[in-house]
Amino acid sequence: MKPLPRRVAALACMLALVSAEIHAAEKLPVIELRIGEQKVSAEVAATEPTRTLGLMHRKQPLGAGAGMLFVFTAPGFHGMWMRNTYIPLSVAFIDDNGVILNIADMMPLTTEAHIAAGFARYALEMNQGWFAARGIRTGAKVLGLDAAPKPE
Repeated sequence: MKPLPRRVAALACMLALVSAEIHAAEKLPVIELRIGEQKVSAEVAATEPTRTLGLMHRKQPLGAGAGMLFVFTAPGFHGMWMRNTYIPLSVAFIDDNGVILNIADMMPLTTEAHIAAGFARYALEMNQGWFAARGIRTGAKVLGLDAAPKPE
């Protein structure tokens, strides 16, 4: 009989691979957002499983102007972290009116919580530095959020 720690390690590896395969196989809806003159092509995570998985296990940076929009079931002081996320990201927390509440840079493979500065309905993750490079700051308006699927 094999020692338990080896079995646990094998199970953890299998779960990580299955999670990555599910993520790769699942096609998320994509919507176009606008922030000022900037266009964003955003995959939408509007269900509990897709919000939980987010951009975990992806190893390549997002494409130019590509991101992931998280749609929460209710506004709140939502938080994001980078567990099992390999690419550096910036997150903008957005309220019901499409106004950016705050933006935070997040480091890969960390569990530091980045929290919305107010009642956020959405979070938009982009490659790290994307917002800063385009002069997008707190108070900017995000258009196109009404096209996002309703959260589950």
